[in-house]
Amino acid sequence: MGVREQSRPSMKNIRRLQMSMIIGYAVIIIAVIFIVTNLAVKKTDAVLKNKVISMSSSLNVQMKLNMDSYISRMETIGTLAFGSEEAYTYDATDPNNDEYEALNTEKAITEKLYSLCIMDNFCDYGIVYRNNRTVGKISNGTSSLMGDTMYEELSSMITRQSTHDGWRAGYKGDLRRIYYVKRVHENAVLVMSFYTSELESVFDNPETLADMDIRLVNSDYDILYSSRGEEKGEQLPGAIIRRVDGKTSATVMDNNYLVSVNSCVDDWYVICSVPTRIILKEKNDMQYYIYMAGLIAALLAVLFGTVMSIRLTRPVKQAVAILDTKANNDQLTGILNKLAFNDRVSGRLDSSLSIERHALLLLDLDNFKGINDTLGHAYGDKVLAKTGSILRADFSTEDFLGRIGGDEFCVFVNSSPSDDMDYDEFIRKKCESLCSAYRAYYSGDKGDYKISASIGVSFFPEHGSTFEELYAASDKALYKAKKSGKDSYAFYDGDESGEVDDE
Repeated sequence: MGVREQSRPSMKNIRRLQMSMIIGYAVIIIAVIFIVTNLAVKKTDAVLKNKVISMSSSLNVQMKLNMDSYISRMETIGTLAFGSEEAYTYDATDPNNDEYEALNTEKAITEKLYSLCIMDNFCDYGIVYRNNRTVGKISNGTSSLMGDTMYEELSSMITRQSTHDGWRAGYKGDLRRIYYVKRVHENAVLVMSFYTSELESVFDNPETLADMDIRLVNSDYDILYSSRGEEKGEQLPGAIIRRVDGKTSATVMDNNYLVSVNSCVDDWYVICSVPTRIILKEKNDMQYYIYMAGLIAALLAVLFGTVMSIRLTRPVKQAVAILDTKANNDQLTGILNKLAFNDRVSGRLDSSLSIERHALLLLDLDNFKGINDTLGHAYGDKVLAKTGSILRADFSTEDFLGRIGGDEFCVFVNSSPSDDMDYDEFIRKKCESLCSAYRAYYSGDKGDYKISASIGVSFFPEHGSTFEELYAASDKALYKAKKSGKDSYAFYDGDESGEVDDE
């Protein structure tokens, strides 16, 4: 009896100790899980924010490049008007003009301008003289808006003295139309205009960032274009202005907004913004499940947290991959753009040994301008896209393919012959294959336009150890191929003369 009485406290102590150990173990596990989960969430939060900031910045840069490219194209179209001598020598204000000859001259200039007005979306494409006489396409909207002071009003839009031209939006509060004005001579200006709705093709928002608002604003933060169409002409929201005011290139993220800004032509700004709660909504939802899973059990919590962390970052990785592709690849041909190609080749050359051999092929389409002029830019784009397909077919995935100019392509041969073939012969066969592919390719509705290509080749390390040196050598070799009659290739031979004919 006494033994049992003595044993009971011992059993209670054991149970208490056992319970204490279980509770202590549980507390430790829960605490460890809580700490680990907190660290994981914070780390994921930091990584996600960095990725989102990078993603937003990349998108903004891409939109800025798209806008700069569009503006450059418009300016180029405007410059075409100066291809006619009458356009820049005729002066409608000259009192000595013969009326009959003046009418004929103005008719000839108008016909020339209409032939250059290749975009249906142009509101205006014409010349306005100091006496308000006009030739070409001048819309009733512009005439009504500016009235008898049209020449003076348009002249005031010339803000770049070095190039004697300028851009203007929001004339008299009308933010629906964008004007480009270029000085023809002291008594005449060339004017082009189009509606801001045309910029929809410039600001193409990827599906992964569908909630991102993209806007083009002027220096007063008036909205010239918005992915929310109803905002056009309004003031940029004050919450966004406060985050970008005084900045020309920046990305800002706080608890309320993620905003990126980049300046472009004539103090205009491309601004991308999205509420932080939207861009991080998935992260916030996942955090709740991570914490709940951590309270259920130690092993399951850690495992569940890991899975959730992976799921949390997966959509971001996919979005970043898409943006990387857009940032690094030429959208028309699907191969590397100039900047990405330069970086990729430079990095490879930096790590190459002097005993290795590589080749840099510089390819230029012969008479490509004739395709655009004869068949139109749509066919020109098809030829460029076909070039991307031809390069991918003729080279391996180890080689770097890039579009570095309008119709100029570059290939860095990183692969080696699979047998004992001489490396120069290996490259020669690659060039012959490329030339043959173009000889078999025709463009046009009836396949009646012949395409050909000229290729210049340089070798590492013989002709250079950097991208710039190899490119310069290949450029000279390309000139040699062009000079020999085009539709051919040439290896660099040390000749330092010549430039490539863009035709």
